[in-house]
Amino acid sequence: MINIYGASGHAKVVLDIAKSINMEVVGVYDDNASLQQVSGFRIQQLLKGVKISNVIIAIGDNAIRKTIAQEKVLTFAACLVHPSAQVGGGVFLGDGTVVMPNVVINNSAKIGKNCILNTASVIEHDCELRDFVHLSPNATLAGGVSVGEGTHIGANAVIIPGVKIGKWAVVGAGAVILRDIPDEAVVVGNPGKIIKYGKRNHG
Repeated sequence: MINIYGASGHAKVVLDIAKSINMEVVGVYDDNASLQQVSGFRIQQLLKGVKISNVIIAIGDNAIRKTIAQEKVLTFAACLVHPSAQVGGGVFLGDGTVVMPNVVINNSAKIGKNCILNTASVIEHDCELRDFVHLSPNATLAGGVSVGEGTHIGANAVIIPGVKIGKWAVVGAGAVILRDIPDEAVVVGNPGKIIKYGKRNHG
């Protein structure tokens, strides 16, 4: 049994994954009082100080996911993995992480808490992703890549082996990353170039 926190488009996908593995959803919560239902589930508001357990935060924005994880009284569910995903030996998946359809995670990769591994993304052997990372669809991390907390890797981006990406960085869609990326850098293009640094509201 799980509870879902968040009721936007990302929540619809998370609810589909839960259905695909026959996981019972006992509650869907959101702070927006104007929302009534999502995918047939009634949306509830969480009263201040009330604790809920076995939670998946179904919100795509990394900073908001971290804020909710810090501010609410939540205990996170074990990772939620779509049955079409391929997970290799020795892989570690942190609590609250969601693995979407056709994702590949190869041997000895380590994935932190409350991450999103979006559709058909590839995480090769010995990669390490810290908490609150989001890989967009078809992002590819070659072997031994490390990704810092809260970083967002855009759709179809490619990271070559051994690259280190800092915390709260943004890698644009389709970028090809050949060198290490510092904290909070925004990188686009092929080859990837830093276009700015963004101080994000991530607590």
